[in-house]
Amino acid sequence: MKVTVVGAGAVGASCAEYIAIKDFASEVVLLDIKEGYAEGKAMDLMQTASLNGFDTKITGITNDYAATAGSDVAVITSGIPRKPGMTREELIGINAGIVKAVSSSIIKYSPNCILIVVSNPMDTMTYLVHKTLGLPKNQIIGMGGALDSARFKYRLAEALEAPISDVDGMVIGGHSDTGMVPLIAHATRNSIKVTEFLSEERLEQVAADTKVGGATLTKLLGTSAWYAPGAAVSSMVQAIACDQKKMFPCSAYLEGEYDLNDICIGVPVLLGKNGIEQIVDITLSDADKAKIQESAAGVKKTNALLEL
Repeated sequence: MKVTVVGAGAVGASCAEYIAIKDFASEVVLLDIKEGYAEGKAMDLMQTASLNGFDTKITGITNDYAATAGSDVAVITSGIPRKPGMTREELIGINAGIVKAVSSSIIKYSPNCILIVVSNPMDTMTYLVHKTLGLPKNQIIGMGGALDSARFKYRLAEALEAPISDVDGMVIGGHSDTGMVPLIAHATRNSIKVTEFLSEERLEQVAADTKVGGATLTKLLGTSAWYAPGAAVSSMVQAIACDQKKMFPCSAYLEGEYDLNDICIGVPVLLGKNGIEQIVDITLSDADKAKIQESAAGVKKTNALLEL
């Protein structure tokens, strides 16, 4: 199993580290445009192998996509990160050109590769890759929902004062501060609905904190977060590499599912060796149906800024 991670910045390097530590891939290629940067990150990570007990080979490459040939999965983290006060949508002008070039270069050398898009605005960048490459829709996946759901579970566990392993929950919709739809009605603690434990007011606060999870960290850190995004992507890569058929909310191209068409947005999917094995249809309340439609309208507004 060969995995390519494009972009050796904080998110890309964290993703490569988590993949290596989980030890399911034979090789991780870390690629960046900055001379020597990916090579240095790869060397540093490889020097942890004996300490962390993994045998995955990590190779750093400067802008040579031939080295990515034969990749089974590729992760696109390229682009500029958010700064405090910026929305994800404000990154579109710069990141669209980068993502378009990167995805085309990957597929040139690995035509059957499963692509995972992390670059922001993530739903729009995932849509751009679909429109640019024209690949089967199972082959292109946006990361956002996996990360948003991890942040939702963190906030739920905090509110419940419970171990996070007790908590399950999911966020669908757009990967934006206003587009996320935390599914409160489906969230549980050990199979018991969280509405049995928390007031409506407290759950509304959990949802609100989840939606601004990225912005909160950007304000604190001065740039986008990296540990949780890296962990989210590595879990998705593992589900594909190990054919786990594991459910994640991911940005998928929809053709009528959830009453949406010609859009990439977060919905529950099963991930396996073919990428998106199935888009899972779940029953939503009327309120959540309205929220995902509103979220989709926001994503389409951003999509309209693309030069396709």
